[in-house]
Amino acid sequence: MKRRLFAALLFMLLLTGCGGKTVPPPPEEPDIPPAEAPEAPPEEPQEPEPPEDPEEAALLALLEDMTLEEKTGQLFFVRCPAENAVEDVMTYHLGGYLLFGRDTQGKTANELIQTIASYQTAADRIPLLIGVDEEGGTVVRVSSNPHLRSKKFSSPGKLWKQGLDALLRETREKSILLKSLGFNVNLAPVADVSTNSGDFIYDRTTGMDAEETADYTARVTEAQSFYGLGSVLKHFPGYGNNKDTHTGVAVDERSMEKFLEQDFLPFQAGIAVEETVWPSGELRRLRPAVLVSHNIVNCMDPNLPASLSPEVHRILREDLGFDGVVMTDDLAMDAVSAYAAGGNVAVMSIQAGNDLVVTTDYRTQIPRVIQAVRDGALEEEAVDAACLRVLRWKLELGLLERTEEGTLRPAL
Repeated sequence: MKRRLFAALLFMLLLTGCGGKTVPPPPEEPDIPPAEAPEAPPEEPQEPEPPEDPEEAALLALLEDMTLEEKTGQLFFVRCPAENAVEDVMTYHLGGYLLFGRDTQGKTANELIQTIASYQTAADRIPLLIGVDEEGGTVVRVSSNPHLRSKKFSSPGKLWKQGLDALLRETREKSILLKSLGFNVNLAPVADVSTNSGDFIYDRTTGMDAEETADYTARVTEAQSFYGLGSVLKHFPGYGNNKDTHTGVAVDERSMEKFLEQDFLPFQAGIAVEETVWPSGELRRLRPAVLVSHNIVNCMDPNLPASLSPEVHRILREDLGFDGVVMTDDLAMDAVSAYAAGGNVAVMSIQAGNDLVVTTDYRTQIPRVIQAVRDGALEEEAVDAACLRVLRWKLELGLLERTEEGTLRPAL
């Protein structure tokens, strides 16, 4: 501003000196305020974070509070030992016991109830899965004992031929009996499709085609869930006409199309049964589990038994959309022993994607899993993910309950 005033005075003096005429000075340049920065567009309102699921938060808090030994033990759903069963629950922090005919034979209902109760007492803060194979027909670990039922439960094929009412009536009786004795998981229904009486698995199936087997699988799963009994769909990805894997390796040569069009259908039907109205009138979620066979299925993985194959588990998780508990068939079977490097079959099964390890050899396998985590051969995140699914299933089964403080405690 001062420079402009000085310039104007100088200009007037010059004009005065040139003829005496006064010429008006040039107009002053207006003061132009600096341009204001354009206003930033208003921020879009942020979506509020969804409220935290209180049950999921409680599960994560419980997991966070567990040691590596406790988390690893929860992944083992093992054959009940003939000796030291109570002590081993505490020593190995076991996830559950599977009872066989040896464990129920000759016992009265009260004796079996007391035995199972002693296992649950030893489990302390995380109750056990107590499972049994009570398929009906040739596999009857409970009803083969006349002290527990006057006759064996009928086979799936016989029941299905008798009609839906007979199937539901017997499934209801079976569920109530197993629950009353202390069981919370039945390793059934058999979801395998077999229409050939010469197949190894035939007598344990409905003997019908894929559509009828799918209907059977869904009905049994829903009925067992209604009474709070966990179902286990087996033997994924479908047994077919393969030989007995208890005694050796079975190789499945069928095409992927065969599985997509037939064998997967019963598993998909069972997986779809999630929410059930319980007798109390409450709508509850109780997902079934899926048991994976030891068959080598060439179209999925020609190198490993299904139970040890990451690709088979990927198909189950991603292609079939299953997010519940996956368990192995018994790892003590001959069909898997040759594939376990250094005998670390449980480590391999967890790496493949299993959540529960079914085995007799848990006293050897549990320390190996713990050591594999400490050595870096097995990521602890894999153990955590599997353990979380096991804990979630126990919550759905009613074995755990949430307190007013938001923590989990035994519901037994």
